[in-house]
Amino acid sequence: MIELAWLWVRHQPESALSRWFRERVGIERGRIRRIAIVALARKLLIALWRYVTLGEVPEGAVLKSS
Repeated sequence: MIELAWLWVRHQPESALSRWFRERVGIERGRIRRIAIVALARKLLIALWRYVTLGEVPEGAVLKSS
């Protein structure tokens, strides 16, 4: 989940979750950033669970068309 959270921040920079992470962390490095990514991973898990069960796309997420 941690790796997925880092990928989410990198590939979905305009999503609400990525904005939350950037607002929370700012330019901090180290321990603060690691703690925040764990919190983001938890929030992302919940958002993805909602997507799978309810079809609710996470706010601001961009989906690729197949």
